[in-house]
Amino acid sequence: MSNRRDFIKTLGLSSAGLMLGLSATPRPSVVKMTTHGGPSALALEINPFIVIEPTGKIILINPRPDMGQGSTQAVPSLLAEELDVRLDQVTIWQSDGKNKYGDQTSGGSSSVRALWNPIRKAGAAAREMLVKAAAQRWKVSETECYAKEGKIYHKPTGKTLSYGEVADDASKLEVPKNPTLKEAKDFKIIGKYAPRLDVPARVTGKAVFGIDVEVPGMVYAVMIHNPHIHGKVVSIDDSEALKIKGVQKVLKCERPMPHRTAEAVAIIADNFWAALSAKRAVKVQWENGDIPQTMTTEVYFKKCAEAATKEGLKAEEHGDFGVKFSGASKKIEAVYETPFLAHAPIEPENAIAHIKEDGTAEVWAPIQGPDWALRDLAGYLKIKPEQIKVNVALLGGAFGRKAYHDFLLEACYLSREVKKPVKLVWTREDDITQGPYRPGMLARMQGGIDTQGNIVAYHHHPIGESIQMQVFKTPTDKPDDWICGELSQKEQKYNIPAFKVSFSHVPTDIPIVWWRSVYASNFGFSQEGFLDELIHAAGKDPIKARLEMLTDTRFKTVLETLHEKAKWSEKLPAGQGKGIAIFKSFGSISACCITVSKQANGVKIDKVVSVIDCGHYVNPDNVKAQTEGNIVMGISAAVKKGITFSNGQAEQTNFHQYQIMRFNEMPVVEIHIVESGAEPGGVGEPGLPPIAPALTNAIFAATGKRIRRLPFDLNTLA
Repeated sequence: MSNRRDFIKTLGLSSAGLMLGLSATPRPSVVKMTTHGGPSALALEINPFIVIEPTGKIILINPRPDMGQGSTQAVPSLLAEELDVRLDQVTIWQSDGKNKYGDQTSGGSSSVRALWNPIRKAGAAAREMLVKAAAQRWKVSETECYAKEGKIYHKPTGKTLSYGEVADDASKLEVPKNPTLKEAKDFKIIGKYAPRLDVPARVTGKAVFGIDVEVPGMVYAVMIHNPHIHGKVVSIDDSEALKIKGVQKVLKCERPMPHRTAEAVAIIADNFWAALSAKRAVKVQWENGDIPQTMTTEVYFKKCAEAATKEGLKAEEHGDFGVKFSGASKKIEAVYETPFLAHAPIEPENAIAHIKEDGTAEVWAPIQGPDWALRDLAGYLKIKPEQIKVNVALLGGAFGRKAYHDFLLEACYLSREVKKPVKLVWTREDDITQGPYRPGMLARMQGGIDTQGNIVAYHHHPIGESIQMQVFKTPTDKPDDWICGELSQKEQKYNIPAFKVSFSHVPTDIPIVWWRSVYASNFGFSQEGFLDELIHAAGKDPIKARLEMLTDTRFKTVLETLHEKAKWSEKLPAGQGKGIAIFKSFGSISACCITVSKQANGVKIDKVVSVIDCGHYVNPDNVKAQTEGNIVMGISAAVKKGITFSNGQAEQTNFHQYQIMRFNEMPVVEIHIVESGAEPGGVGEPGLPPIAPALTNAIFAATGKRIRRLPFDLNTLA
């Protein structure tokens, strides 16, 4: 109970009101807050918190950090819809990682999917309690009352009470176990366009991102990481660095990663410029052992190619692939390759840590999951979670990188050493050369076609390093179920008589982690590129052939919508080509059609038409914005150079070598949303996987050149 009181005190609330939320069960509960700022009653742990002050102020403790995906708008939209308030009446406070808030990690396009029912039920329960409290005060029937924009109205008399005026009375009522949720036809906010209320502050620079945070008494730190990542520090010459004004200390430190800990050097200074200047003056001698020979992408992909010649671990098989494949009239085999990729968020990794003398710790950082951070901090510092306070700032991009907490633990190490709050800021070079990266992968593909032109055998064999196995230490004698589950017939819905998925693990010390759309970005390419090969060999139309194989109505509707919106049946001028792809990930189905045209020795991307069925969604503008972002990242991943390691170190160091699309390279884009009314799916990632295969399929249609390896150069395809 004391921890709950501490939480209420941190809210800065001094008068009675209504505090309501839903537990993981999810059973609702209520807290009445006294004038002393502590709860007078609590039936069970509650999450997320909804607070209604007597002033009428409504506070939501948001359990999902915002990294640009719009959770600070989407989550309050769910609440505001059922609570019958305007969006501008809701104040958002970020959760701090404590267990009572449940899952707090932004990733896997899960925020709206996970909170769709819990947040709406909390809002509906609060609304029903407020209406009942008002009705009791007026001594009228609840059926004569309704809620609107933060007030309760009595229909016969026109009398009103604000939510704040009845919040205390409402807190004494029993919480509805099954509050009535609005039907979709009655939504006023969900599914409707609404301007992002957080955008003005971001555009004007008023929004506070992690890199903007300052705390009293802090010092600055920059890192000197080993270019080979895993080598040892032999010696440090800091004589010139210590002459720079403001430099306090140069010390050997560590970079804790999930699969191993690396040695590094840190510069502590009064300000960031002094620390950065000193970084250039410090001379470090490293011992790298055999890393230069073993940690190269050339060696890694050779090992993957060797594994492609062997049988993998079987993850799934429907029908007898061997029999169907050997008996097929046409047999096609191919190997597809995708590169390592950096996340390269606009805001590099940064964190402030203060390890205090009393054994407690406080951190301020742009992290994707305060709950995961709390777990990692407690384990690393060897203290209890309740001794740690996590403050989550806005994230200037992440794409999976800022759920990997090496930079946060580095800051903790340094604070513990210098006994001060330390603000650590990685440079862009640190970000790109040190990883972790999206894993580079191969996929061995096999397919068979019968005499009637039907695809009767299909085998998808992913090969490479596993996030589960490197980061989470799962057994290596079983297939990675993240990869294989995503490629399963149950997910992708292709009704092929003999359907097989297998996996081969090829380890590497190049650090990896999830990247936007995770493995779907690797294997959407191989699945949809290879199916296009099979369909072409069968002499069929790419959309019609897929419709024949798909068993799911939602998949078919997405493809039929794409057929219409992309004007698939229209005859193209000479030198143009169209390609399509469809892929399901994170609960949503996304398809796209890309049009290209020949230019000199290459091709130009003319247009991208994307169709997404994400079920119920909050704001169509955000769905389109996220899909547009996926198109940019998907094209960049296909045609811009990836991360390559030579002599044990990354060959790319900054944006001059690791490029993203420029404005002048952006094609015309159309986004179309299928109104399926299904359960909410993800939005932040599903639009990416179909991009690369649709592009390479379009290039084949225009040039006859089949591309199986990413990245490639658009200007050298003739």
